[in-house]
Amino acid sequence: MSAAVPLPRRVGAEAVGTATLVAVVVGSGIQATELTRDVGVQLLANSLATVFGLGVLIVLLGPVSGAHFNPVVSLAAWWTGRRTRDGLSLRELAAYLAAQTAGAVGGAVLADAMFGRPLVKWSTHDRFAGHLWLAEAVATAGLIWLVFGLARVGRAHLAPVAVAAYIGSAYWFTSSTSFANPAVTIGRAFTDTFAGIAPASVAPFLAAQLCGAVLGLGLVAVNFGRPAPAPAPEGIVVSRPAEESALS
Repeated sequence: MSAAVPLPRRVGAEAVGTATLVAVVVGSGIQATELTRDVGVQLLANSLATVFGLGVLIVLLGPVSGAHFNPVVSLAAWWTGRRTRDGLSLRELAAYLAAQTAGAVGGAVLADAMFGRPLVKWSTHDRFAGHLWLAEAVATAGLIWLVFGLARVGRAHLAPVAVAAYIGSAYWFTSSTSFANPAVTIGRAFTDTFAGIAPASVAPFLAAQLCGAVLGLGLVAVNFGRPAPAPAPEGIVVSRPAEESALS
């Protein structure tokens, strides 16, 4: 991603990318429940579709917007970029967050429409429990650790494969099935299907994800050190690398 890409184009990529990601998550969940009653097989189908879909989206839209598709990734990019001046500005951050959230809701509605479900029906899937919040904090911390750790060691080009693989594994090693994404969490409240989350369960998930993001940045600092401030000479535009490519 480069600062040369106009903000409207980057914001559009974030909206469409997040919408597509949620459509993949929700749509594959609906398809799985229609094809089998085995919950394990349902989760396997849902996780595999998410892995493939996410990897493709990062490859496709990473050069445009960084392929965040996730407010905690964008927040972390803004926070770390305050020192190096290569992250998002506050204005860009606000635009990214709005686009991601709107895209997530649109993606859930689109998935329901494709399967002939009510376009908007609040989920009744209760996910209100302490162990689920812990799982969300762990999943989100791991995601931030991975994304920004790859950037620090010069391996950001591996993000499409690494991030997709991590999300796929986190589906299985976390009790919450790794939402790890505030926008996706909000979007999934709009669908009463396999991938849904009851509106009353959303706020604690968001809080856990934010805590996880802070923990993840802490792990990056401990393992890889803090980036040195690099003020740009006056009149020079600093390009923003695609190191923050990720989502979920």
